[in-house]
Amino acid sequence: MSDTSSSDPRPGLTGEAEIVVGTRDTAPHIGSGKIKVLATPVMVSLMEQAALNAVEGLLPEGHQTVGTSLNITHTAATPVGHRVVARAEVTRVEGRRLTFRVWADDEKERIGEGTHERIIVDVARFDRRVQDKAPKRAP
Repeated sequence: MSDTSSSDPRPGLTGEAEIVVGTRDTAPHIGSGKIKVLATPVMVSLMEQAALNAVEGLLPEGHQTVGTSLNITHTAATPVGHRVVARAEVTRVEGRRLTFRVWADDEKERIGEGTHERIIVDVARFDRRVQDKAPKRAP
């Protein structure tokens, strides 16, 4: 979900993403801990998805955003079966750099928050640069 009353990314745009925590979303399944609660990497992924949703559809054809920085806290555990909603708000646009305030809540409380930066990239150019780094395969 995003506010799309203009055609360019700008401060104030918001997005969200949500999940119901399943076994696959827990720390033991992801490999980030042993307690069966929402894994931090899953919360981070949800926050990134919320940021994507805030600007999705507003970028020029052939462009996308990629994450470049994330500074978050994960302050409360969420058990399997609880709903988690992550939200993102664009707070700054500097050329191709977008800064977001991100946060996530479960059914009881705020579970994490912080900031996230993404850069707008030309997908074709980005893919070429990635392929240049990939090992060359023999025919």
